[in-house]
Amino acid sequence: MAEINLSQVEADSLIALEKKRTDEKQWSFNPGDRLAIPLTSIDGREHFILDINRFQIKITKATFQNRAKQVIVLMRLDLDGPLHRNPDGEEIPCPHLHFYREGFGTKWAIMAPLDKYPDTSNLFATFEAFMKDCSITLPPTFRVGLF
Repeated sequence: MAEINLSQVEADSLIALEKKRTDEKQWSFNPGDRLAIPLTSIDGREHFILDINRFQIKITKATFQNRAKQVIVLMRLDLDGPLHRNPDGEEIPCPHLHFYREGFGTKWAIMAPLDKYPDTSNLFATFEAFMKDCSITLPPTFRVGLF
């Protein structure tokens, strides 16, 4: 499969583009979930996927990501996992946030900003903050479990 690359301007535009749910389905948000939820731009021209990965033994570990063009990860938030090593060798502890970076994809990460993600132990509140960070203005509907 051919690798798809975006310019930084294209990636930044896709991240900032207002996104919405595609249907009225109610999704679960439970330990053990691995979901790929379709989203669309408000005008319907661009399609995105919101991934939720809570398919871990450790219930506090989660990964949330937003993809464009089916395979290009624009943003990913990793919670309660291993540290990440950036291409320059810098180690970034969890929680950390990956952004698309031209020529590198999401190989670079920063510490999750505390002003956006103040309490990552609250997974659903953190997920809601991530959706806001991804410009999802009409988010999918969720049924939240106990954890």
